[in-house]
Parts: sequence; structure tokens; C-alpha cells
Amino acid sequence: MVPEKESSITLLVYPSPVAPQRPRIEHKSAQVLPGNNVTSRSGDKTTVKCISRYGNPPAKLKWFLGETELVGNQSNSPEMDNPRTWVASSILELHVEKVQHGKTLRCVAVHESYPTKAQSLDVRLDVTYPPEVRLLGTPTADLEESRDNVALRCVTDANPPASVVWKKAGRTDIVSLEESLQFRPVTRKDSGTYTCQARNSLGSSEPLTVNLDVKFGPVIKSVGPDKQMTSSLFSEASFDCEAEASPTPSYQWLQRVPTMENSVLVRSNDARLHIRNVSYHHQGEYICRVWNYIGGSERSVQSDPVILQVVGAPQVMRASSGSEVIALRGSDAVLGLVVCADPRPHSASWEWGSLHLQVGEGLGRYNAEKLVEEKREDCYEARLHVREVDPTDSRTYFLTVENERGTDRHYLRLAVRGSYTNGKFTFITVHFPTNTFLPLE
Repeated sequence: MVPEKESSITLLVYPSPVAPQRPRIEHKSAQVLPGNNVTSRSGDKTTVKCISRYGNPPAKLKWFLGETELVGNQSNSPEMDNPRTWVASSILELHVEKVQHGKTLRCVAVHESYPTKAQSLDVRLDVTYPPEVRLLGTPTADLEESRDNVALRCVTDANPPASVVWKKAGRTDIVSLEESLQFRPVTRKDSGTYTCQARNSLGSSEPLTVNLDVKFGPVIKSVGPDKQMTSSLFSEASFDCEAEASPTPSYQWLQRVPTMENSVLVRSNDARLHIRNVSYHHQGEYICRVWNYIGGSERSVQSDPVILQVVGAPQVMRASSGSEVIALRGSDAVLGLVVCADPRPHSASWEWGSLHLQVGEGLGRYNAEKLVEEKREDCYEARLHVREVDPTDSRTYFLTVENERGTDRHYLRLAVRGSYTNGKFTFITVHFPTNTFLPLE
């Protein structure tokens, strides 16, 4: 009997699928709990690891930064304590940039045994970087003392948070450690260059500077040399005006004109008034006017008056081209000249031809009035009246004035024209020097 041939059957048994554990993330060999940070410095390359254990088959691991999928390097190996399951590991080499700060880094484990086919774990990417600063509140218009407020802000962008330091050029101390530097209101002592800089453990920002130029209207510091000064006739005299202002101010020296109400003469457009040849015209009150412009508006101030007294021999005030009195035949004429003197004249007389007439005296048709005080200090008017003039009166008349310091002499010319029968009438033509007049504030 032939024995029957035995047959063999090989039975392959596959382990049933096993859902892996929830994935976990490691950074620098330490587990990062869900929602916690993966911290790395901007510009560095960091390594992050995602692990999914005890799955069969091994899970497929994916990386996402925000909504962007990243490529990791996955490897699978049997578990040491349970060779029928697998440990899946994915290593992500991440080039860290500042713009990634705060984004979500997610590891997703994909497996058919998960109820939702996938499980994930999220951590936060914490990117550290040195400070950068922005300067807000830099003034764009003129700053005026005691009127304007300034609020400067040194806005920092840094991780970890940075501390702020404000310094002022020319000072060694710290002005402020706050983000905001405020001046309410600004004053002139606040003018200067300010620097804002931020610092954290990774370094310092570039310093940012802002210049505060606080404008202020003029303040007169001194006028002089004295409130009252005495100068001799034909000597030199000077007044100085010192003012503080920003921007640099303009100056004028103004002389009050007593003969013209609320008017002044502009004697100088500089801080110094220098009179080379003092005359009685220069005697009187002087005011220094100082002004500048802030934001298009004028800021001005005037000094208290300073007084110039002139002493010396008499001075008969001359017109720029001489003076002439024109009268019609038969009318009355008045010849007048102004004389200034300090001390007061002790003698004054009119002379023409062979005649000589002291003031206060009369002779026939001629009458020399006594000197009459004028509005200007130490000045007097001398008048010679000529009644019913005729052509023989056409001539030059001289006025001579004396005091203890000297003598002066000047003339007027009388010109008799035509005839006049309807009363007494006099034409007078006088030529005066030209001056600049301004209203007095």
C-alpha cells in the first residue's frame, strides 16, 4: 500500500489595526504641551519633532505653520515594548523668521483607526528678536512756548518686551524710562535733540532722534547803557537793545515825535542805534521795538523809553535846502525859525541890512517876539513880524542866538511879490528834511 502524500497549509495572521496615541511635539528634547510655546530666535534654524506611538500601521505625520504645509522627515520603527505596533517620528527643520512670531505650529497624525481619521496637536511659535522702534508725535509745525503741547512716543517692536530710554543731547542723565515723553506745555528749556532707544536681552535698537525747537516771542533783557544819557551837541551817542527770542528777532529804534501825536521816527533797524553827529533833533525819548514771527503770526514787544538829553551851544534848525517866506505886497509877513539850546539862550536877535533887533523888541513895522517854548524840549520859536511889506523888505534876515556854550546864526529870505489889498495875507514856503514816520503802538 502506497502511503498518502501529506499536504501543508500556511496560515498568515495579520495583527488588527491599532489607533496610535495622540501625537506629541518635542523641542530641544522636551515635550511641548498643547498651546505652549516653541521659542527660537529670529534668523536661527530650529529642530522640532513630532511623535505618534503605538499605531498599527504607523501614522502618517504632517506639519503646518498657520495654513501652510511644511515638509518634515518621517521615519517609522517598531515599538520596543510592543513590536506589533509602530512609533512614527517626523523631524522638521524650521528656519525661524520674525514674521512667523505668534503663528500656530501644528502636527497632524493621519490614521484610518482614528474616529476622525486624524488627530493633531497645536503649539505656538514664539520668535524672539531684538527691538525695533518707531517715533510718533514728531512736530510738523512751529512749537510756541507755553502754548503748544508735545507728546512723543517711542513705539517698540520686540520679543521679549523691551525697555525704553529717552536721553537729551548735552545731558548725561536719563530723561525718561517711559514709552511716552510729554511736554504740557513746552518751554524754551525743552528745546534740544532727544534720542529714543529700546533694549531687551537680545540687543538694542537703532537710536531715533527728534529735534524740538521751541519758539518764543522776544523778551527784552536790557536797554541802555542807561535809562537817561546826556550827550554834547555834535558828539556821538549809542544805545543798545538786547533781546532773547526764537527765531532771531528784528529790531527798530523809534524816537517819539512830540510835534506829531502818536508818531515816531525810525532811527535804526538794528539792535544798536549809533548817532554820529548829535543834534537837538535827536533829543527825546527812544523806544526799542523787537519782533519775530511764529507760525506766521507776529510777536512783538517794546522797551521802556530811554532818554537822550543834548547839551551845548544853540542850534538854529536848518531846512534841507534853506527856507523862503513869500508874501504879497501890502500884507503882513511872519518869519519864524526854531532854535534849540541847553542851557536856554540868554540872547537872541534878528539882523537885516544895518538894523539889529533883540527878541522882545519892536521897531516901526518890525516886531521881534520873545522866544516861545516849543513842544520839543529845550526848543523855542523865534518870530519876526513885518507889517505891510513892500519890495524893499525883500532881503535876507539873520537870527543870531547865544548861550553860555556858544553861538549859532541862520537866515530866512523874504520875497515880496505883486500886491494885495483885501486884508492881510502871508504866503510861507518852508522846506523840511524828509523823515520816516510810523504810528506808535
